Amino acid sequence: MIKIKKEGIILQKTNLVFEDTGVLNPAVIMEGNTIHLFYRAVRKGNYSSIGYCKLSDPVKVTGRNDIPLLFTQFEYESHGLEDPRIVKIDDLFYLTYTAYDGINALGAWATSKDLQHFDKQGLIVPQVSFEEFSLLAESKQPLNEKYIRYNASDRLKKHHKKVLMWDKNVIFFPRRINGKIYFLHRIKPDIQIVSIYDMQELTKEFWDNYLLHFHEHIVLAPKHLHEVSYIGGGCPPIETEHGWLLIYHGVHDTTKGFMYTACVALLDLEDPQKEIARLPYALFKPEHNYELKGYVNNVCFPTGTILLDDTLYIYYGAADEQIACASVSLSELLSELLQNIKKR
Repeated sequence: MIKIKKEGIILQKTNLVFEDTGVLNPAVIMEGNTIHLFYRAVRKGNYSSIGYCKLSDPVKVTGRNDIPLLFTQFEYESHGLEDPRIVKIDDLFYLTYTAYDGINALGAWATSKDLQHFDKQGLIVPQVSFEEFSLLAESKQPLNEKYIRYNASDRLKKHHKKVLMWDKNVIFFPRRINGKIYFLHRIKPDIQIVSIYDMQELTKEFWDNYLLHFHEHIVLAPKHLHEVSYIGGGCPPIETEHGWLLIYHGVHDTTKGFMYTACVALLDLEDPQKEIARLPYALFKPEHNYELKGYVNNVCFPTGTILLDDTLYIYYGAADEQIACASVSLSELLSELLQNIKKR
């Protein structure tokens, strides 16, 4: 078992209206000696915006905005901006988030050159109903029944808005791979992958063809007990000599409801569609009171990392109410992963 150090809580909600219910699930990136943290801030009524703070070391906050950095401006995000992630590709920062309109939750993206001013680029994932999705995705073979269980909900059919299939956890790889941009996204219960040369390729025709070959784009599916219900992207992939290190979240049902844990896999450097290895147990799970009790109980939801020398700091939402950090030796983690190489 790999050794994990829980560093504890690093950010909590305040009395400011935009974050008076919780702070969680941050995007994290280091530029120079400054760690930038973009977090989901929740106000009463479950309306989310993205707050900002900076850290001088992995667990010390030295500055924090008292207003949201990113907030609702368009109908597709009218109920909030949730769960950001961030990477830098070439000279541009790509920030992704879940846009929620009160009915539909879909991946969206924004870009920045200075980490303070962001240009929203709109939704990035297919905008289809489950019925439309299933007609395309089942052209070759039947879907796993979990796709039906998690996505074919009839609870909102009488709503005036079109009910779309939720597609969340959009996460870019931090560089081009053989000239192509790669990103992960999640339609429950699996993690899927996209590769393109240019963002302009993401047309309706592109997504129709993608969904016709849907099974070919699943990169990870639930495998072990701690992730048996469903999985989803967590932190942006980390490039190592052995492959792309992916920290994701796994969910399993318990007598006390769903439990969210931090999980780890290794993907091929040149073809991240290929899984090399996966830990057969959760990297870490809820165990402290701040992870066990909160707005949503039993949640460790990893969304960002910082690597200093051999220490990997993992930032996560704790019980959907505050932000915590855990650390691990990267070399030890890779060594453990390589003992669990996937059998071909």
